Amino acid sequence: MLRQIEGSRAVAEAVALCRPRVVCAYPISPQTHIIEGVGSLVRSGRLKPCEFINVESEFAAMSVSIGAVATGARAYTATSSQGLLYMAEAVFNASGLGLPIVMTVANRALGAPINIWNDHSDAMALRDSGWVQLFAETNQHAVDLHIQAFRLAEQLSVPVMVCMDGFILTHAVERVEIPTQEQVDRYLPPFVPQQILDPAAPVSIGAMVGPEAYTEVRYLAHCRQLEALVRIPENAAEFARVVGRPSGGLVSAYRCEDAETIVVALGSVVGTVKDVVDQLREEGLKIGVAAVTTFRPFPEQALGLALEGAHRVVVIEKAFAVGGRGILGAQVEALVSDRGTRTYTVVAGLGGRPIPEASLRRVFGEAIRGELGAVSFLDLDRGVVDRELARRAEDPRREPSATRVERAAAEHAARIV
Repeated sequence: MLRQIEGSRAVAEAVALCRPRVVCAYPISPQTHIIEGVGSLVRSGRLKPCEFINVESEFAAMSVSIGAVATGARAYTATSSQGLLYMAEAVFNASGLGLPIVMTVANRALGAPINIWNDHSDAMALRDSGWVQLFAETNQHAVDLHIQAFRLAEQLSVPVMVCMDGFILTHAVERVEIPTQEQVDRYLPPFVPQQILDPAAPVSIGAMVGPEAYTEVRYLAHCRQLEALVRIPENAAEFARVVGRPSGGLVSAYRCEDAETIVVALGSVVGTVKDVVDQLREEGLKIGVAAVTTFRPFPEQALGLALEGAHRVVVIEKAFAVGGRGILGAQVEALVSDRGTRTYTVVAGLGGRPIPEASLRRVFGEAIRGELGAVSFLDLDRGVVDRELARRAEDPRREPSATRVERAAAEHAARIV
């Protein structure tokens, strides 16, 4: 059914169609509307049987999810930003135990300083936790990925994280086609756990593993992730057959067939990049987009095929490894390092900063002309940075840099008004 609906509510309805038996979460912006939506569906009786559990923290939310799935119940939760970090210990436990939990991460910047707006720092901080990570480009994509996430999680007995950009998607109202219950039931079979705690047949899970076996245990977890690279395209094809539209997969290539320049990105920024690519195509430039849907496991083969023939690759990413390089960019660099392909990483949208089409046009042009640095920050105010570095050199014991930079930005905005 095609509806005009907020992204969070659409995801809540998609989750309900998957018939979870246990839902638990702790509210945190911009995730809150999702879990409120699921809660209202449980309260109204539209989602039943389902136990909605109010917990006191994000750590408890993941712990309850672990317990629910371990006893044979399909479970779901959601979080964002500091909440994801707060549950980090349990996030690793869920994957280490091989439990098929599905969790939405409404992507938001990490503190300090406090920032509630969107970037991908939270999911990237736990990219190596053993969870499959899927990134949604649109709210329609987010709906479809959640349904596919339950199927994948239960096929492989792995947890799956569906990432959607906070506010940009979660709070946006747009046209979304919600599948019917019949379609979802055809696509997603009843949950049959691969491991279960049963008093009639007692087993231990999460037991201590020493040096003599830990490497093999971790390697087996890696094998499950590699199997996901096969299952994800298969599940996407089956979803298209049942629901009637293509969605999901590993990588989506747009106008890449003859592209000399290919932009790699994930999340909602892909839509803006596509608009710029269309404009540049009209001007005669051979440019395309490779949108990464599956970030973990990293789809090396699929992305490598999409990038074949490119003279240069520009990675747009909304996270940054402080003291290192771009996160997505580093993976792309390693992938094409033996091809002689020039790679450029552009860090953009940190803390919710806008990513204007004009700025993207500028950096794409600089990359094509060979004028772009290996790693750059989109629309970085170099003057503010240089002044703050000079102040710190004079007197490092003054108030925090974040406070002064924020005050300078506010004063500049006031002068403009």
